[in-house]
Amino acid sequence: MSGSLRVDWPGADAMGYDTEFAKRKFPEQALEIEQLTSRNESFRELCHDFSIADQLVQDWESSMAPGRDERYAEALELRDWLGKEIHTMLDLAKVVPFPAAR
Repeated sequence: MSGSLRVDWPGADAMGYDTEFAKRKFPEQALEIEQLTSRNESFRELCHDFSIADQLVQDWESSMAPGRDERYAEALELRDWLGKEIHTMLDLAKVVPFPAAR
């Protein structure tokens, strides 16, 4: 689900990635999300995929299609996993390396 779909809409950053869902989901880390988004393409793609996964959850939640329950559960699992990945990348970005020993 890597960021192959880039669009321009309100809430998309300059590269066309939607980071608004990540900032709404983790409001206490909105500034860190913006900062990491500005310098890390992989993180931008991850936030974009997180937004797409949330849309899938919403779509399957209201669907009456056969297999709805299984697809809904898969979409929830994907969204949860992507949310954890966002937290991991934010935590890793906070790590400040110690100066090298001389």
